[in-house]
Amino acid sequence: MLKSLFGRRKSSAGPPCTPDGTRIYAVGDIHGRLDLLTDLRAQIAQDAANADGKRCVVVYLGDYIDRGEDSAGVIDCLAGEPVKGCEQVCLMGNHEEMLLTFLDDVSIGSMWVSNGGDTTLLSYGSGAKGEATAEQRMRGMQQSLREKLPPRHEHFMRTLQLCHVEGGYVFVHAGVAPKRPLEKQTSRDLLWIREEFLQSDRDHGHCVVHGHTIYEQPEFRFNRIGIDTGAYFSGVLTCLVLEGDERRLLQT
Repeated sequence: MLKSLFGRRKSSAGPPCTPDGTRIYAVGDIHGRLDLLTDLRAQIAQDAANADGKRCVVVYLGDYIDRGEDSAGVIDCLAGEPVKGCEQVCLMGNHEEMLLTFLDDVSIGSMWVSNGGDTTLLSYGSGAKGEATAEQRMRGMQQSLREKLPPRHEHFMRTLQLCHVEGGYVFVHAGVAPKRPLEKQTSRDLLWIREEFLQSDRDHGHCVVHGHTIYEQPEFRFNRIGIDTGAYFSGVLTCLVLEGDERRLLQT
């Protein structure tokens, strides 16, 4: 699947570009901040209204849930109608992967909850009912989430893409393994990688647009652009706008 998405390795000559006649809006990690998502979608809609007939695509980079207070609201929004006049692509983040794993495997529960999953459980009205042991409480939360997670929300998360390619850009949640061809990246690479990718000055063939790692301001490097600005605590949700070889930002 990845091979068909990536296709041939792009030349590194010249700056990366979007396909002709295409404007791309890449949105960083949302983490339960429906208020910021609503604000940013309004900005995108206003901007796209002035696109002069261009194809507009909004790519969400994952981590829609956990940490912020309205994960359920964020999923409900993204599972609904796209921004007016835009196509929509939603990628999986490692936090969505943890929730889906928890539905089937309670052993990941403490890791997920300690990384913000507790707020997601609260947003769905899920929780333990006074069970005696830690394992019983975790199993109680698992059963509660299974019962209260709307099928539409679960379907949305289970059908998220791992990556998306547009022209000279590849969009992923966390990054790519520098020593592995793009078509051979694993889900672990795309959802979880950090330092090996961040410290690499390797040409990946495409410029990688990613979230996962927080920066006070978006980080622009020749081989990658990081746009996670820690929305859940900073109040700044970032959208990178790409058109041709131009780049600009929309932010809350």
